[in-house]
Amino acid sequence: MASNAELASVYSALILVNDDIAVTGEKISTILKAAVVDVEPYGPGLFAKALKGVNVRDLITNIVSRVGAAPKVGDVPAAASAAASAAEPAKEEKKEEEPEESDNDMGFDLFD
Repeated sequence: MASNAELASVYSALILVNDDIAVTGEKISTILKAAVVDVEPYGPGLFAKALKGVNVRDLITNIVSRVGAAPKVGDVPAAASAAASAAEPAKEEKKEEEPEESDNDMGFDLFD
């Protein structure tokens, strides 16, 4: 389960991406201070480094467009497919057993 600090870091990065501002540790820290969220001093910098080189808009668009559809191999970048597979809960398939045909179903019964 994600902590409040982790979620706040994600939301602050989304705010920056939405406003077409580069995601940096300093800018994430500024947003978190304005929101009065306590984080470790190294957290925003690490989070910004994790997003370095990632197009967050494309990542979100690919995840949202894939909801309910199976991703095609090679169609989605590795980061997007990993995030999409992590977002989708595992579904257990239930196989319905067909009842065996009995003599009752054919119109006669030996014990009747």
